[in-house]
Amino acid sequence: MTTPEGVVILSNMSAKLMLNERHSLSEISFVEIVVWRLPLPLSGSHHDFKYRLALIVNGRCVLRYDSEAGKGDHKHKGEEEIPYFFTTPQALLYDFWQDVDNWRP
Repeated sequence: MTTPEGVVILSNMSAKLMLNERHSLSEISFVEIVVWRLPLPLSGSHHDFKYRLALIVNGRCVLRYDSEAGKGDHKHKGEEEIPYFFTTPQALLYDFWQDVDNWRP
């Protein structure tokens, strides 16, 4: 089994965990927010944050914002992957919570 490239980069860098939260929204849904500050930007990014923000409903990820080495910033709505323009961590959280509030099955 091979470790994904982004995980190797994080384990070899002195990343600082900024947020690691889980918020229950209902009996069947929750949000998980994980944000790291990196000493250097990931390849494909212009900023020094690595993040994963996800809305899980009935055990299925229905919305996810994330940054990956080489791929950069993007979000997933269901099966669709959409580029995301990262500006600040505050804007990231705002945009994510807006999408959570507007999510419909």
